[in-house]
Amino acid sequence: MKPAKIRLFVEHPLGEGQSVPLERPQAHYLFGVMRLSVGDAVALFNGRDGEWQAEVVEAGKRGGVLTCQAQSGEQRNPPDLWLMFAPIKKARTDFIVEKSAEMGASTICPVQTEFTNSERIRQDRLQAHAVEAAEQCGGTYVPEVKGLARLDRVLAGWPDGRQLMFCDEALAGGASALPSGLAGQPWAILIGPEGGFSDTERKRLSELEFAHPVALGPRILRADTAAVAAMTLWQTQLGDWQ
Repeated sequence: MKPAKIRLFVEHPLGEGQSVPLERPQAHYLFGVMRLSVGDAVALFNGRDGEWQAEVVEAGKRGGVLTCQAQSGEQRNPPDLWLMFAPIKKARTDFIVEKSAEMGASTICPVQTEFTNSERIRQDRLQAHAVEAAEQCGGTYVPEVKGLARLDRVLAGWPDGRQLMFCDEALAGGASALPSGLAGQPWAILIGPEGGFSDTERKRLSELEFAHPVALGPRILRADTAAVAAMTLWQTQLGDWQ
């Protein structure tokens, strides 16, 4: 069997000889769009069991069955890192979710700040973007996309031991170092909305012992650009890019 060119996320357990039934949208994608047939290979992952090379054994318009042949990659989990951001325009929010999944966020948390323009999100659609990003980038883990929550409530219920990288546009041009002694601990990155954080929010964040204000270079970045810059900074200093 030739190596698989298509990667697919499934919920089903994976293991040698394991049969994996396909849902209708997955069958449509594999057999209607990608034109696979019986005997073709597909790489499968479920976020728990690594990547497995599977063979198509049944192919139909409304369903199908794959059988796992051999493990082709071990499970690779990202660091315990939340990416918290205020939703912006649809395409840019999609971009943040996709790049967060690619760059190693374990959880994606949309938050509503005082200046957030969007009051709702499509959680299911954003979760689908995270799945697609993992499929395309070779990852074996899909971050969970949480529902939209108010920032003040998230901070009020903050878990013990989790550090917060607070990306403050007011510090543009300042220092951007993170405390190296906190590597390996649970972290979160917070990106503000297009209008920035309010004075009240900035004051509250600056008073939190677990919050570490950081500048992202000499210029004020758009929210979607800031998410990528912040993830890069954190991963190179404290994450699994070292």
